[in-house]
Order: sequence, then structure tokens, then C-alpha cells
Amino acid sequence: MSTIAHERFEAVIGLEVHAQLLTESKAFASVSTEFGGAPNTQITPLCLGHPGTLPVLNENHVRYSVRMGLATHCKIARKSIFARKNYFYPDLPKGYQISQYETPICFDGHIFIEVDDYEKRIGLTRIHMEEDAGKSIHDQDPNNTLVDLNRAGVPLIEIVSEPDIRTPAEAYAYLTKIKQIVQYLEICDGNMEEGSLRCDANISVRPRGQEEFGTRTELKNLNSFRNVEHALEFEIERQIELIESGGEVVQQTLLWDANKMQTRQMRSKEEAHDYRYFPEPDIPPVVVTEQLLKNVQSSLPEMPDERQKRFVDELGLSEIDAVTLTQNRYLADYFEEVLRHHSNVKAAANLVMTEVLRVLNEKSIDIRDFTLEPARLADLISLKEGDKINSSAMQTIFNRMLEDEASPEALADKMNLLQVSDTGFVEPIINDVLQNHPDEVERYKNGKKQLIGFFIGQVMQKSKGKANPKQVRELIVEKIDG
Repeated sequence: MSTIAHERFEAVIGLEVHAQLLTESKAFASVSTEFGGAPNTQITPLCLGHPGTLPVLNENHVRYSVRMGLATHCKIARKSIFARKNYFYPDLPKGYQISQYETPICFDGHIFIEVDDYEKRIGLTRIHMEEDAGKSIHDQDPNNTLVDLNRAGVPLIEIVSEPDIRTPAEAYAYLTKIKQIVQYLEICDGNMEEGSLRCDANISVRPRGQEEFGTRTELKNLNSFRNVEHALEFEIERQIELIESGGEVVQQTLLWDANKMQTRQMRSKEEAHDYRYFPEPDIPPVVVTEQLLKNVQSSLPEMPDERQKRFVDELGLSEIDAVTLTQNRYLADYFEEVLRHHSNVKAAANLVMTEVLRVLNEKSIDIRDFTLEPARLADLISLKEGDKINSSAMQTIFNRMLEDEASPEALADKMNLLQVSDTGFVEPIINDVLQNHPDEVERYKNGKKQLIGFFIGQVMQKSKGKANPKQVRELIVEKIDG
């Protein structure tokens, strides 16, 4: 199937993102939410749906939801209610999910995404609170489906976008921005592999210029941003080919098979009335007070777009460098901590974006697990800025610093990488190089100035890398040009 933009049709995409919140206990029960526990060990009678159990709302569920709402320019409902969403599935013991329906806690927000060479505003219909269901496991027993209820009752927010997304690339950019925001707010770790960030997509196509939406399908089982992008590409082409061949798109829920790179039907699509929503009788309305709103507002960190702008306006970084350094809150924190110990912004940015990010990618670790302290990295930069080492030595010393706690200068000395700026050491080597290459000296004098690089290279080779290239250049020019 081709993923080239279609001339006659356009896609209309809306995304529903579920973010698992980093609260210590569940939404309505005081039991741990920590990932990785033995199956069915983090449960209570409430999680199991036992009669007579009553839910008690986790206050941080409300705080984190408001936090996300304010960060995405939402209006905050001063009074919202929970509802029961009724459906039957093995991993939902109560037979209903506590969610919000008619009155979400946050609504009418937006974020901005950047795709290629344009910026686009994506509206947010709502952000509402709900609890997670358990997990059905189909691949550990050949004859049975296993159920783990550790996840049942874990607090979630569901972030529902307006149908403003038109391409798979825009969907990818949107999800990337949502992940970045929840991580900056420290309300969700954004780990799709562990299920703490999950996405469903609603997709339809329509002739270009038509305002009416086409029949939509819903895509599930999207466990990575790239899978979302690939699934949308496939479904857009499938619907267009179906319409062009005279068929009709059927409203249904589809699963994405990442191995076969295609969708398959899961069930016909439910509508809201199929869930028989009604107000949750055991939980009073959620009231967001003025004081709560002020407290949450005052605790918000500098958001990625604001930080990126500051890095450009105040630090003088390029847009590309600022985007790279602010993609992760903790990477930006690390970079700014380096700057507290060394003021050369460009040198610090270059080292973080090259060597530090290289190690993080090679080891598949987060910057918070990176063992090299910002102050030591700043010392390494100072060593280079003071012309005590060259760029090649800087990289060699950086690699050694990952496993050796000695200072950069001590390592440079130990590895015999310190540059020598003593004229008495360098001048005889320069004289020898110039005497052994009279033809090149003559050509340099006749205007072939690029030969300076040849002379410097010869001196560096004879000095075994110890000479200071800047000093070498100055002395060579002085000796040849007089």
C-alpha cells in the first residue's frame, strides 16, 4: 500500500490517549500501583468488585488531572462527576468502570505540534479521570486466558483530541508532544511498552473539500508511536481503496497486527449508549476549589515550549539545538546544571548532544541513570577551553570518565593527552617540519595558504598530539610570513 498523500481524499483522525498516573496508590483504593508485581498481589476487595465495598477518591488523581489540564490550556470544571461505564469483560470484575462522561474535569484545550516545516494547533475535546481495567493475558496458556488484576483501579486520565489531525506524521508529532508534557509534569512516565501510555485512534476519510466526516473505524492495540503511524497509513489506504472500488466503510473496532503490518476486526463499534452510563452513586461530585487551582498552577514547571524559547532567546542556541535539549525535562535539567559550572553554552550543548546522547542511546538508559555528574562534564569542557587538550583527547577522556572517577585533568595526564604549550618544546618541531618541506613552504608563500593544515598536521604527528594546534598555527604563520 502506498503512503503518499492522496489527491482526492483526506484523512480525519482523532486520538484517545490514556495516561497512567504516577500516584502511589490506586484511584479509589489504598493499594500500590507499582509496575511489575507478581500477578494478583496488588488488589483489594474493591478491586475485585466485592459487594459492600466503597470507593474513596485519591486526591492526587484530581491534582494530576488539573495539572495536565492547565498545561494544555484547558478550562477546568469547578464541579465534575464520576459515572459508571457498564460493560462485561473478564478483567473487569465489577462489570463497570468508574469514569467520567457528561462532565469531564478538563475540557476545551489545545496543544501545538510541529511537523516538517509547519506548526499546527490540535484541539483537546476533554481530559477526564477514570480507573484502569485489569489485564487479560492470552499467550501464556494454550487453552486459557489468564487475568491479572494488579492494574485494575490504577488511576488514568484520558486525553481526547478534536478530529484535527490529518496525517500519520501529525499523529506521531501529537503523541510525542503529549508524552513530553506528561513527563515534564511528572504525572506519567510515558512508557508505552509497559502500558502507562496507550493510544486508540479514530480514523475516517472523505473527499477533499467535503466538510462532512466519513464513517470512522477505531484502531486499538497500538503499543508504540511508530505502530500508530504505520496503522494509520494502512487504514487510510484501506478505506480509500474500499471507497474507490464501490464499497462502504463499516464502523468497527480494529486491532493492529504489528507483525503482519495490517488490521483485523475486533468487534463492531460501540456507541456511548451501549455502555449505559449513569452517575456513580458512591462518589460525591469532585469540587476544584480556588485554592487547589492556585496551588496546582504555582507548582507547574517551565513547559517544553517555553524552555525551548528561552534557550534560543537567552542562551543563543539554534532552534534545532534547543529542540534537542528540551525534548526531555531531565536532559534539559542536566544541560543547565553543566552551565552552572561552565559558561560556554555552545561547548556544553555540543558535548551533551553528541557524547552524552550517544551513551544514552547505546546503553538505552535515561539521563537520570547517567553516572557522569554535570560538574565533572563542565571540568572536561574547561580543560578543552583552556587549550590543555584537543578535541580528539576530549572524546577519549570523556569515555574514560564513564568508568573512572578521577578528574579530567588527572586522566589527561595519566593518559599522556595534555597539550604542551611550551615554545621550547614546539618550536624545534616546527623548524624541523619547515626545513624538511621547502617546496610546500614556497607554495605557501606564493598564495597556497591552505597548506597551513598540512604543516599543522605534520607538527601534531611529530609531537604525538601533545602540541597545542592553536599555538602551532600562530608560530608557523609567524615563521613563514615573517
